[in-house]
Amino acid sequence: MFWTIPTLMTWTRIVAIPLIVGVFYAPLDPATRNLIATVMFVVFAATDWLDGYLARKLNQTSSFGAFLDPVADKFLVCASLLVLVHLQRADVFVALIIIGREIAISALREWMAQIGASKSVAVHMIGKVKTTVQMLAIPFLLYDGRLFGVIDTGVWGTWLIWASAVLTVWSMVYYLQKALPEIRARVK
Repeated sequence: MFWTIPTLMTWTRIVAIPLIVGVFYAPLDPATRNLIATVMFVVFAATDWLDGYLARKLNQTSSFGAFLDPVADKFLVCASLLVLVHLQRADVFVALIIIGREIAISALREWMAQIGASKSVAVHMIGKVKTTVQMLAIPFLLYDGRLFGVIDTGVWGTWLIWASAVLTVWSMVYYLQKALPEIRARVK
C-alpha cells in the first residue's frame, strides 16, 4: 500500500519541508513569510491526524504507512526547529533536546523491534501530549507576531516549546524505563 491516499498525505509532510524552509528565502516582507510558513506548517501538520483517520476509515493501513508516518512527523518538526533556531526564535538547547530525543527513541524502538520487544516501547499518551505541545509551539514561533492583535505568539511559542522540551525529556525517561528490563536481559 505504497500509493494510498493516507500514504500520499504522509509524503506531503516530507515534501513540505523544503517549501517551509524556502519561504524564508523568498523575496517577501517578514510578516508575509511568517504567515505563509505558519499556514503551511499547520496545514501539513494537520495531515498527521487526517492520514491516520483515513487509513483506518478506508481500511488502508499498512506497515509502510505505520513506518513513514512518524518519520514524516519527526522530519517536519526537526526541520522547523532548525529554521526557528536559525531565526533566533528558539533556543538551540531546546532543539538539541527535542532532536536528540527523537534520534534516541527511534533507535531504541528499532532495537526493541529487532529483539521482539517493540510492545514495551509502544506509543504512550505522554508522547502524544509532547507532540501536541510541539505542534502548537512551532506555528506560534513561526508566526512571531500578534495574533488577533492580542496574543503575542513569540511569548506563547517560547513557553510552549520549553514545555515541550520538558515533556520530551519526561517521555524519553518513560520509554527508557519501559525498555530497561529488556535491555538488562539482553546485555547480560
